[in-house]
Amino acid sequence: MDRLQSLAERWLSLDKNESTRAEIQQLLDDKNEAELELRLGSRIQFGTAGLRAAMQAGFSRMNDLTVIQASQGLAAYIFSTSTSPPSIVIGHDHRHNSRRFARLAAAAMIQRGIKVYFYTSLVHTPLVAFGVSFLKASAGVMVTASHNPAQDNGYKVYWSSGCQIVTPHDKNIAAAIEENLIPTCWEEGLVDIPSDLVEKPLERVEEAYFERLKGINIRREGVTEGLRFVYTPMHGVGLPFMIRAVEDLGIAKDMVVVKEQAQPDPTFPTVRFPNPEERSALDIAISTADAASIPFVLATDPDADRFAAAQKLASERWRILTGNELGILFAAQTLDAYRLKAAPLDKLNKLCMLCSTVSSQMLKTMATVEGFYFEETLTGFKWLGTRALELQAAGYDAVYAFEEAIGYMFSPVVYDKDGISAASVFITMVREWASQGLTPYDKLQQLYKKYGYFQSANSYFISKSPALTKQVFAEIRALGNPHPIKLGERKVLWWRDLTAGFDSATADGKPTLPVSKSSQMITAELEGSIRFTIRGSGTEPKIKMYIECKAETEEAARKGAQEVSEDLTKEWFRPSETGLLLP
Repeated sequence: MDRLQSLAERWLSLDKNESTRAEIQQLLDDKNEAELELRLGSRIQFGTAGLRAAMQAGFSRMNDLTVIQASQGLAAYIFSTSTSPPSIVIGHDHRHNSRRFARLAAAAMIQRGIKVYFYTSLVHTPLVAFGVSFLKASAGVMVTASHNPAQDNGYKVYWSSGCQIVTPHDKNIAAAIEENLIPTCWEEGLVDIPSDLVEKPLERVEEAYFERLKGINIRREGVTEGLRFVYTPMHGVGLPFMIRAVEDLGIAKDMVVVKEQAQPDPTFPTVRFPNPEERSALDIAISTADAASIPFVLATDPDADRFAAAQKLASERWRILTGNELGILFAAQTLDAYRLKAAPLDKLNKLCMLCSTVSSQMLKTMATVEGFYFEETLTGFKWLGTRALELQAAGYDAVYAFEEAIGYMFSPVVYDKDGISAASVFITMVREWASQGLTPYDKLQQLYKKYGYFQSANSYFISKSPALTKQVFAEIRALGNPHPIKLGERKVLWWRDLTAGFDSATADGKPTLPVSKSSQMITAELEGSIRFTIRGSGTEPKIKMYIECKAETEEAARKGAQEVSEDLTKEWFRPSETGLLLP
C-alpha cells in the first residue's frame, strides 16, 4: 500500500480538478488497492495516433491532468522539430469532456507560444486532418474516442502531413510527455482571449473541404437519378456535414434522417455500441427505411470518419454491405472515375490503390487484371495515409485506400478515413449504377464474376491479458520451424510473421512491411486460395482473425473461409485449453 499511497499523493499534488481529486481521495479512504493500482499503477500509453481510455481519475485514464501532460509533451516535441513558427489545429466531438479537453490542450499550446487554429463547433475527425494540410499547420489534435463506449474519450494526433502520427513521432512524443509532467496551465479560457496565437478558421476550412470533396465526385453526364436513402449519424457529429454534402450533390430532399439518432448525444442511448459495424447498430435506421419504403441506409460512426451502408434486396431482405464489399465497390468506382478523368489514356500504371493487410485481397486481383498499382500496408490509416503520400511523391496517383473496418480514404480530400467523403462517393456511384439498371448488390455480383468470389470469415477471441496473447502466439510458432506446415487438411504455402520478422517469400527471409516485436501479427496463405491474418489488437483485449477465401462461387468461397476459421479455433487457439473466450 505504501507504493499506492505515494502514487495517490503524487496525483493529488498535481491534479487541480476537484472531481477527479475526490475520486482518488475516496479510493484512498476506502483502501481500494485493486482500483488504485488500475488507475495509478501505469501511465496511459501514447500509442496508435494518441491516447484513448475511460474518463476517470488516474494516470492511466483520460482526464484534465493527463490531457494537459500530453499537450505539454506534444508542444515540446513540435518546437523541437519545427523549422518555421509552429502551429496546431484543435477540434473536438460531442463526448463528455471533449470541449474541455480541447480547450485545455489549446491552453497548453498557447502558453508555449504555439499558434492554435481552434475549431469552435463540433467537427468530424477528418476536418482536423484536412485542416492541418490546408492551413499548413505543424500538427493537429482531435479530441474523440470515435465509436468507443460512452465512458471513453481520446486524443488523436496528426502530423504536418495531415496523416496520423507514425514512428518515430509517436515514440518521441511519448518521451517528451514524460519530460513534461508538471502541469503549468489549467486556464481553459485562454483560447477565448484575443491573441495573435489564436485563430478560429472553421468556416473557411469547411468551405475548402467541401470544394475539395466536389472534385472527387466525377460522374458521367446525363445521370439525373435521385437516391432516396435513410441516414443515421449514430448520435454523433455527422449530420451537418452530411447535409452539406447532399446539398452539393443536389439531392438534399432525398435524405431521410433517423430522428432518434440525429442529434449529438454522448450517452448514445439507442445503441448498445455506437459502431455501425455492430449487427444491431442499424436496426432503427432499417426500421425507418422500411416504414418509408426506402431501399438504402447510410451511416457514419459518431465522429463520422467511418461509413456503413445497407441495401434492401429484391427478396425484401436487407443486406448490410461488409467493409470489404464496400471497399471493392469504391475501388470499382474510383477506377471508372479515373478512366473518365484520364481519358484517353489507356494505361493505368500511374493509378495506385491501397488496402491494409487484413483487408480483402480482391483489390490486389483487380489491380493485376486492370493494370494499376497496388500496395498493402500494416493495419491502420496512419500507415495507409503515410504510404499514399509517399507514393504520390514518387509520381503515382494514390487516390484511394480502404480497410475492412469500414474505413475509406479518398485523396486528396484527406489522407485518412472519412465517412462523409465515403457517403458522398457512395451516393454518386449508386446514382450512376441506377442509370444502368444496377444496384450496389448487382454491381458486386458483376465484380465477383470478373475477379472471382471472395468471402470472409472474420472473428475474434477475448484474451484476459497481454501475457496470454503472447503465450498463444508462441505456441502457434512452436508448431513448426520456421513455421507450421499445415492447418487442418491444407498446406501452408506462405508465412509472414511481423513479430518475429520472418517472410517465407522474400530472398532474405525478411518482411517488406515494418516489424514490431511488441505486437503479435501473422499472415499466411493456404492451399485452396485462402489467406488469413491473426493478430493481437492494439486497443482491445482481443485476438482477431481475418480469413478470406477466393473461389469460383460465393458458396464455395464462404465454405472455405468458414472451414479455416473452424480449424484455427480447434487446432491453434483451443479456447478450452488456452483460456481464450469466444465472443
